[in-house]
Amino acid sequence: MDTLKVVLIIVLIAVCALSILVILLQEGKQNGLGSLSGAVDNSYWQKNKGRSMEGNLVKITVLFVTLFIAISAVLAMAYFQ
Repeated sequence: MDTLKVVLIIVLIAVCALSILVILLQEGKQNGLGSLSGAVDNSYWQKNKGRSMEGNLVKITVLFVTLFIAISAVLAMAYFQ
């Protein structure tokens, strides 16, 4: 059981480091002054954002955060037994 905990801690550290890297690679969400007036950009890029590199980074971020929460929960349950 101790070996599994060590492996999970190492994987957790790797997931944390990779999630920090992916978050730092993302662009800002500001739209300039248009965001103050509530203007909506209906451009082709905005509609297909999920297929772009930025969309992929968001999906990878969600994956890493989900892994972080799951591994942390498993480690917490193992710690309190």
